[in-house]
This record gives sequence, structure tokens and C-alpha cells, in this order.
Amino acid sequence: MTRDVTAAASAIAAQIEVVHAGDSQEIEAAFATFVRNRTEALLVGTDSFFYSRRLQLATLATRYAIPAIYTVREYPEAGGLMSYGTSVKEVFQQLGAYAGRVLKGEKPADLPVVQMNKFELVINLPTARALGLSVPPSLLARADEVVE
Repeated sequence: MTRDVTAAASAIAAQIEVVHAGDSQEIEAAFATFVRNRTEALLVGTDSFFYSRRLQLATLATRYAIPAIYTVREYPEAGGLMSYGTSVKEVFQQLGAYAGRVLKGEKPADLPVVQMNKFELVINLPTARALGLSVPPSLLARADEVVE
């Protein structure tokens, strides 16, 4: 993901900073860096550690008025601004279908690689208001869910 984001930023001449954190204290330190560097936005990558700290991430992003986007709906449900990413429900359904095929005797190596094609956009309006952001009606209309 880092490589893709870096390439996309380069293509539009945007400056990005990649920050890694491996514990709660490093997340706090990262936000101190964001504030010091006047970070304008934050993209939190897919990571089980970050997922387990989603409330901390959402709280800090709102506290320091940094608009943040995440990859799964649980972040805006925990108070984050918005998420856009693969539908976890679809991933688990596909996983179940594959498990069923293997249990019926198909060889895993013979199963096709499937790319998820259902993406979800979830927007948290109270967080947007707390950040002083106005979400365009056209974006709200496209959202799969709007947290009121």
C-alpha cells in the first residue's frame, strides 16, 4: 500500500510522509509529529495493530483536527471521519465459499485468485462537523452508510 500511495502522490506532486507506529506510545508520538509538521490529512493503512487501536486513532485525529480516511467501516463507526475500502462482509463470504470448496475436495492451488470488487464508503457526519468540514451532498449520496 505504501508504494501505491507514494506513486499516486508523486503523480500529482503531493508531498506525503510515511510514519510507522508499533505501539500506542508511537501512535501518540506520530500525532505530535503531524501537529508539528501541520499535516493536512491522514491515511491509515490496513493493519491489524491499527485496527485494534482504531478508537485511539480516531480520537487523536479529531482532537488534533486532522481529517483521516481509513480502509474499513469500523473506524468511522468508532469516531473516525471516513473509510473507503473493501467490504469486509464480502471478504468473509468469499472466504467461506473457498473454505467450502476445499472441504469438498478441491485443491487450494487450483482455486482462482479473486479480487474483491465491492467497496464501501462510510462517512461520520458528527466527526466532519467537529473538524469543521462540510461534506458535499453528492458525496453523502454515494456513501454506503452515513453515521449520524
